[in-house]
Amino acid sequence: AVAEVHLRDDQYTLDHMRAFGMYNYLHLDSWYQDNVYYVDQFGRVMNVSVTLDTALQKPREVFRLPTDLTACDNRLCASLHFSSSTWVTLSDGTGRLYLIKSGKRGSSASEKWEIVFNEELGSPFIVAHSVSFVKSDAHSLAVLLLRVEKDELDTKGSGFHVTLEWVTIAERKEGDHRYEIVKRRVLQGKSVPHYAAIEPSGDGLMIVSHKPFTFMQSENDKLEENDDAKISNEKKDPVYYWQQTEEDVTVTVHLPQDTTKDDIKIRFSPENICVALKDQTPLMEGNLYSSVDHESCTWIIKEDKSLEISLIKKNEGCRWPELIIGDTRGELIMDPSQCAEIAESLMHLTSEVMNPNPEKEKPPCNAQELEECDAFLEDGASLCRFDGDTLKVTHIINLGSNQYLFSVVVNPKEMPCFCLRHDVDALLWQPHSDQPENMWEHIATFNALGYVQASKQDKKFMACAPDYSYAALCECLRRVFIYRQPTPLATVLYNRKEGRQVGQVAKQLVATLETNDPILGFQATSERLFVLTTKTLFLIKVNSGN
Repeated sequence: AVAEVHLRDDQYTLDHMRAFGMYNYLHLDSWYQDNVYYVDQFGRVMNVSVTLDTALQKPREVFRLPTDLTACDNRLCASLHFSSSTWVTLSDGTGRLYLIKSGKRGSSASEKWEIVFNEELGSPFIVAHSVSFVKSDAHSLAVLLLRVEKDELDTKGSGFHVTLEWVTIAERKEGDHRYEIVKRRVLQGKSVPHYAAIEPSGDGLMIVSHKPFTFMQSENDKLEENDDAKISNEKKDPVYYWQQTEEDVTVTVHLPQDTTKDDIKIRFSPENICVALKDQTPLMEGNLYSSVDHESCTWIIKEDKSLEISLIKKNEGCRWPELIIGDTRGELIMDPSQCAEIAESLMHLTSEVMNPNPEKEKPPCNAQELEECDAFLEDGASLCRFDGDTLKVTHIINLGSNQYLFSVVVNPKEMPCFCLRHDVDALLWQPHSDQPENMWEHIATFNALGYVQASKQDKKFMACAPDYSYAALCECLRRVFIYRQPTPLATVLYNRKEGRQVGQVAKQLVATLETNDPILGFQATSERLFVLTTKTLFLIKVNSGN
């Protein structure tokens, strides 16, 4: 039987139900369409393939998990994901991750699952997504691990938070074909994501979720930051001081003893400055905050052995917040009159009293002025793209009333598509991480599916054919609903009410399974539906083969 893991008493939140209670135990190999896999109670990964239209082969063992699954008390269900046509990521549900080289799957001749990497990665997780790619000549796999963890600090909410760990594993440079972890990053949020997928290049991550996710700092990052802080606390005196008026900027640099005029090399350009003493790294170098009239800029050595540089501003009246962009080694000196002037110009922004007049005509901010990233509405989900290097959000889209319905792999080389409700319809969107101008492309529409699915209170899984020919959903028990796309009619049909001819019609089919076991897995291919219960795999033929 299928290795179903029931929720324990301490897994009582909606997030536990979403992540583990509604887990799809049937895995479709998108690279070889007619192959599905499940893990049985002996920890065996079983493959079932279709031959001759509807004939199912006997389940065939392709791999056996080395650990005794029943020995672990807090285990989750085993989970797997097909990273490429020859790579599989697998979790046994106890917190161990396996990378498997499978050979070409789908035919017993070439399929041979071999463990290439296996490591204990902390508390139990399920594999949410994985990709295989080549970066700087090394083969890498990136895996997304989903956990629901106790949160001691959360006294008001459910007492749990959700983490997504993004692990990158790469082949070692030594050429011994061994793999090792090269990066581990953790995102944390307060809801199980509807959709979470790594981009095919391994450079970014897209998440659809109700509550926002943010990257957590790892200890190393914190240590590095602390080191930086220490260094900055022990800061030496500024390398240069500078002052400004409406028209010019004066920079003073202290020179070492015995410096002569010939030792000083200064280069001015409209946007740039470079000040160096012979054969040494420049004292000052970089892009200026704003343009200068470089032909009028001068410098002299003063009696106190300091170098004074005069820069003439191109844009008079513009106040510079910094001299060289990003350079923190200088110090701005203001005279008292400038300080008073600035304080006066900022007066309207501050007040002695905290929010003295909240009912005033002009509130401090209104909803229209908020940035997109502020608009994380409670009732709607948001779609975010995170950059893998900066770990920052590069795109955020508030989905508002466009309810998330399901995701589906249309092309295994691309990211999974997600389906959103738009009014009464359901629209399928394909992410293209490599096309910033067309990052989400609308590729298919299921008419009225948004409306129809809303009435199905008992629905458990939803899917659609990769060729969009039908959408389907199943309830927790027995019933499967299939919604075909509209097709032209062979005979003439009139709508009597409106007196018009109907050219095409969309059919709805209902299948009732002869079983009392709950449905545990559900997958759709262009021709058929696979439905898994504890002891049976049902095959429903939807379209005949070409």
